[in-house]
Amino acid sequence: MATDIVAQLADSLAKAGVEDGELSYKGQGRKLDDAQSVEEIVKEIHDFEGLQALRLEGNTVGVEAAQAIAKALETKSDFKRCYWSDMFTGRLRSEIPPALNSLGDALMLAGARLTVLDLSDNAFGPDGVKGIEKLLKSTACFTLQELRLNNCGMGIGGGKILAASLTHCHRISSAEGSPLSLKVFVAGRNRLENDGATALAQAFQSMGSLEEVHMPQNGINHAGITALASAMQHNAALRILNLNDNTFTEKGAIAMAQALKHLRSVQVINFGDCLVRPAGATAMAETVSEGLPILKELNLSYGEITEEAALAVAQAVKGKDKLEKLDLNGNCLGEDGCMAVKDAMESLNMAEILGTLSDDEGEPEDDDDDDDEEDDEEDLEDVDEEELEEEEEEEEEEEEHGTSKFSTPVSAPRPPDVSSFLSFPSPDKLLKLGANRALLIEQQVDVSDPTKTAEAFLKIASVYKEENRDVKNAVLDSIDALLRKAYSTPSFQGCSFVSSLLVLLGLIKSEDKVKPVLVVPGHLHALEHVVQQDYFPEQSVAVLEAFMSRSNKTLESCGNARHVLQSTLQRVKSES
Repeated sequence: MATDIVAQLADSLAKAGVEDGELSYKGQGRKLDDAQSVEEIVKEIHDFEGLQALRLEGNTVGVEAAQAIAKALETKSDFKRCYWSDMFTGRLRSEIPPALNSLGDALMLAGARLTVLDLSDNAFGPDGVKGIEKLLKSTACFTLQELRLNNCGMGIGGGKILAASLTHCHRISSAEGSPLSLKVFVAGRNRLENDGATALAQAFQSMGSLEEVHMPQNGINHAGITALASAMQHNAALRILNLNDNTFTEKGAIAMAQALKHLRSVQVINFGDCLVRPAGATAMAETVSEGLPILKELNLSYGEITEEAALAVAQAVKGKDKLEKLDLNGNCLGEDGCMAVKDAMESLNMAEILGTLSDDEGEPEDDDDDDDEEDDEEDLEDVDEEELEEEEEEEEEEEEHGTSKFSTPVSAPRPPDVSSFLSFPSPDKLLKLGANRALLIEQQVDVSDPTKTAEAFLKIASVYKEENRDVKNAVLDSIDALLRKAYSTPSFQGCSFVSSLLVLLGLIKSEDKVKPVLVVPGHLHALEHVVQQDYFPEQSVAVLEAFMSRSNKTLESCGNARHVLQSTLQRVKSES
């Protein structure tokens, strides 16, 4: 009798597995290098009738192994879900695009109609996005509902390729009467910055179908946030918006608050560590008060919000009977302000939903309400250094699970990463990157773009301190690593780099009306070091010497640093 019950249970479980159509090798840590290493997997794929999902997370797949698996997938027309996160550990970046191309080609050949594509935690960079570009544009993705690309290092270039692919897919699928209706988009920790975010915003606006957007830790400033805000207005079903650890400032926060007024389905808002400041928090309070009827979570932690603005937020949640969590930790309330906010929530019988205020920064020493110039990312060089050092990182881990969980991470300060440093340079942040800082920065910057390379050079050089050996060495080591990589890249245009440098230093005018940086002695000290290195071309030394010898008010404030640079340029030129 018991044996029969066990047999029935086993049969039921087996049928459930077949109906679900999922084949899983998740977390097995297999090293799959060639066709021989995946013979078992290939056979099981071949034998699995009605295969709908394949889990390869937590293994490492080489090009030949991917090609063998792809061959097995060519006949699986019922295939829908790719769970392929973290499957290239230890692989060369150059191996990933051909592996992805093979798998994508197989799905297209099979006539698959995907609903889930998860490639998170694969550090494939822009080239990896190219590896799925053809797939994303194909009929296989007309039905795509979830696209998860968290922590892939896409960069601006990858973000633009991704945006163009989604836009193309939406346009073609719409023409065929079945428009792409993506619901979940996850792309945290990808260094998308403003340009990447703006490109994606255009794609989001075209689709208008998003329900979840997770884009934390991408170095996006107010311009990119404003573009995303505009796009969100066109996604009426939006439920979850997680932009944690980007830099809204007042302009971005106000634009986002205005956009959210048009949405009625939002349940989770995570704008923690986004520097929304008092004006932004006040705007959010107004939006919460007037709308967002089913809001469940609101995270405005670590945003330099002061007491008055925090109280406005607390008062705005009155009547929000769905609200489960309000996070205002790590702001600038002061002891009295924290007590006032707690009292306000107590008076609304909502004290239990207020998160801890244990990391409050205390009342600000000065009134920074007039710091509107910080809203413009072109003026970031002028931001007070102490203020920038308060920027901290927060780990995002919610993307691995499905859409049913709404909890966002507890606010937890972390040391700044490379993206944070390049967005808001400071000596302390550079040192906190640790001994591998040069490699981290080298990996962060797209050296195929001379202008981006010049911008990164100036940001690193801006924190140079002649009197501080540790900072000085950190700056020079980082710059050497960056420029050695740039000049050793075949596609890098050295002349364009020098031109961009001269434009950004205000020594020549640009047709694009590029705003020069605020030149500091560190820029010239770093340049003086660079021109003596073997990677720096002789012809570029002559160009710099010509411009540095000209009379220019931009360099007058740099005094001795300019004279030292001129002297070194003349010496290097004469020796060449």
